[in-house]
Amino acid sequence: MASSDLARRLAALTAAATLVLILAGGLVTNTGAGLAVPDWPSTFGHNMFTFPWSGMVGGIFYEHSHRLLGSLVGVLTLGLAAALWPSGGWLRTLGLVAVAAVILQGILGGLRVVLLEYRLAVLHGCLAQAFFALVVVIGTMASARARTPSPAIAGDPALRRLTLVAAALVYVQIVLGALLTHLGLVEMHLAGAVLVVVFLPIVTARWRRSGDPVGRPLAIALLALLGVQLVLGVAAWLVRFTELVLPGGGMTGLAMPVSHRLVGSLILGLVMALAARASLASAVEPRPVATGALAAAGRSAR
Repeated sequence: MASSDLARRLAALTAAATLVLILAGGLVTNTGAGLAVPDWPSTFGHNMFTFPWSGMVGGIFYEHSHRLLGSLVGVLTLGLAAALWPSGGWLRTLGLVAVAAVILQGILGGLRVVLLEYRLAVLHGCLAQAFFALVVVIGTMASARARTPSPAIAGDPALRRLTLVAAALVYVQIVLGALLTHLGLVEMHLAGAVLVVVFLPIVTARWRRSGDPVGRPLAIALLALLGVQLVLGVAAWLVRFTELVLPGGGMTGLAMPVSHRLVGSLILGLVMALAARASLASAVEPRPVATGALAAAGRSAR
């Protein structure tokens, strides 16, 4: 198997495991299980990997499962970086950045337990989303097809700038979502949602019109996810800030914010993949008209 094929498969596996980890983190936060295990890196004095399954009940199940999944993602990230190493260049660098990020993420999660500092929980959640987006970018750009320059995109220099702005808006919105979760700052998150809902369709429309074989399907998926996210966001707001009882009761109250966070991760991953595609595809300049053709056009005009 070629190293690029292995890297793509490992990136897909790492991204999937990271999504499950984000799901577990959402369950930890929304069930109040964040401090169910009071020590770190041990678990009630046990080695984390030898803690008995019989003790994984209630909040301990959510918190300890989160730790185990984090370790799995760490191992997969090391494997991904090793698979990217032969590629050299910026792909190798991205692999090393992913390793550094996953190590930092583990340390932040542990310090959150040891120091009882809620601001570390905010950083921990925001870095998780950024790490997922990084792995999606790696998986997309490990494909030679995605790295192929595109004259159509190079001919639309505004597309790259608009996509980078969209990526920044989505990530800021994720940060505001973390502040809402931990501090209840709802107004800023709602304002960010309006900006994202207005701006992203403009960017995806431009990608769809570009006809780019890589970016166009990503843009279509991104627009579909935006619609799903809008519905989930409204439902999550109703659950938390109103007395309206949705079907499913407590289960719905747990599922809505967790699903909202998951879809937000997917949106960030796709828009970052588009930003990376635009940056690489813009490396080729639009093909100039031949000098002879210009001269012929001038003679015909006369």
